[in-house]
Amino acid sequence: MRPELAIVALFAIAAAVAIAARRLRIPYTVALVLAGIGLGAAKVLHAPHLTRELLYAVFLPGLVFEAAFHLEFRRYWANKLAIHALAVPGVVLAIVLTSLALGMAGRLGIADVGVRPAILFGALIAATDPIAVVALFKTLGAPKRLSVLVEGESLLNDGTSIVLFTIILAAFTGGDATIGHGALEFVKVVGLGLALGAAMGFIGAKVIERVDEPMIAITVTTVVAYGSFFVAEELHCSGVIATVAAGMICGNRHLARRDAADPDADADATSTSSRASGHLAVEAFWEYVAFALNSLVFLLIGIEVEIASVLAAYKPVVFAFVAVVVVRAAVVFLVSALLRGTRERLPWRWSVMVTWGGLRGALSMVLVLALPQDFDQRELLVTVTFGVVLLSIVLQGATAAPMLRALGLAASRD
Repeated sequence: MRPELAIVALFAIAAAVAIAARRLRIPYTVALVLAGIGLGAAKVLHAPHLTRELLYAVFLPGLVFEAAFHLEFRRYWANKLAIHALAVPGVVLAIVLTSLALGMAGRLGIADVGVRPAILFGALIAATDPIAVVALFKTLGAPKRLSVLVEGESLLNDGTSIVLFTIILAAFTGGDATIGHGALEFVKVVGLGLALGAAMGFIGAKVIERVDEPMIAITVTTVVAYGSFFVAEELHCSGVIATVAAGMICGNRHLARRDAADPDADADATSTSSRASGHLAVEAFWEYVAFALNSLVFLLIGIEVEIASVLAAYKPVVFAFVAVVVVRAAVVFLVSALLRGTRERLPWRWSVMVTWGGLRGALSMVLVLALPQDFDQRELLVTVTFGVVLLSIVLQGATAAPMLRALGLAASRD
């Protein structure tokens, strides 16, 4: 089947799955992954492989920008301590603890994992993917602050995880392995990405403010989203961090202009109403982009998973999944304890939900596939990573709604 026909078929399948998921009342992303597994097992569709190039060229810039575009800076900044603690030192701690846990698998007779593979696994599995859970939060009316915490953390820890994984992999394959060099490289990559993204976001927002044409505004935001990512990667800094910064600046200036476009507050009601409809067109465009990209990426995750290999290695897969969840809980509750005396303290029920809402997704799969073919225990790492991602999306994603209700968070408003 030609690639373009495969893409059309994937969109048709995604639409059918969306309808079925709504009628069956199961999370859309979970249904997509299960459908993808079925397609992969049946081998009826030759879909594109979920490669690093495909993720970086198509999926990651659009998804990251859309999430950042709709993240209110006021709410983000009100939770800055919790978000940054989870996204930076929290990721470092998660890498260390996950590596130590995986190293214990050999002593328990589950799988003999070397030191270097264990550390790299900790780095590639550290990033969370909250897409399915955040959608549930919105649907069930969970506290807005809880959604901001989960989404804000994931936007930053994607960039943190990618940078740390790249630095660690380079050190293991012949680069500079000193801690000082790694720390300096991290600051440089993240700092340059932040500065570049902020600059492009500011320029894009200024251009949009001078036009009232929705199509031009949509085009400019698209250029900012993908341009900030690609330019940052070309300059060897963090594309994810650059896109987050660009998205937040564009989105919050857009939000301010949308709120100002009130016919009751302007004598020229026709002009103001036109501007308001233009803002809605931009928002609708990015909501569709997110839906389309999410649909494809979760289907491709399911297709990419070789279920027979995962089942054959069920012991290390289950062990690694449990370790990832336990480490996630340790990091979240440690951060919660440190924030107890601040304005950003987290209720224990929120800490439970933030822990369980830390799903793993496509980024982890792509990072493990990026390992050199001759890297130590590469096949084991690929299988375990795919298995952990599968369990995370299906098990955690499918039980997020019942857990929200059980914790008494589904009906609350904040």
